[in-house]
Amino acid sequence: MELKNKKNPNFTEETRLWRRGFKRVVGLDEAGRGPLAGPVVAAGGVAARPNTPPKYSKKLLFRQREQWYDFLTAHPDIKWGVGIVPEKTIDKINIFEATKLAMKRALADMEITPEFLLLDGSFLLDGLDISQKAIIRADEKIFSCAAASIIAKVTRDRLMQKYHKKYPAYGFDRHKGYGTRAHFAAIKKHGACRLHRLSFAPFRHSGGLS
Repeated sequence: MELKNKKNPNFTEETRLWRRGFKRVVGLDEAGRGPLAGPVVAAGGVAARPNTPPKYSKKLLFRQREQWYDFLTAHPDIKWGVGIVPEKTIDKINIFEATKLAMKRALADMEITPEFLLLDGSFLLDGLDISQKAIIRADEKIFSCAAASIIAKVTRDRLMQKYHKKYPAYGFDRHKGYGTRAHFAAIKKHGACRLHRLSFAPFRHSGGLS
């Protein structure tokens, strides 16, 4: 699997940290902050120069993203972990805090102890005695964050495909819980199901479950 685009995520940031003595550099990213339904999923990945870095995950087609997921999660030199926070917790603590919690759970799921964290975004994780750096659009620039982005995205997509079998009327297998026209139409017709985030519009002032 080779990608020659020089604009792909690379190891520049990790290399700087490796030279400073940080051996276990973990990139963190999430999937599912914006949808109206389903969990938010975060992943962490350790850069290990396994191959040419992948493209930014949101620009990959479904089949390409699945191929990269299989490659990254099976590679013996890549350590990774996943953290999942369900919709009920999102409603209780808000999506921002849920995102941070998912990232902490992803770190806890990893087989190694990180020495430095690279976060995709503009925030750091509180309560951790680990050096951190937040970088806007890190999944477009940094290999470990791009890998985490792909793992988080595929993990969440597969969950939503599974949930579709329980709630087929909403089309979760297609839109993955995002606010598409078809999704809004299903909500209008059937109301909210137990996967919907009731703290999000359009549920905040209506309430009720189907």
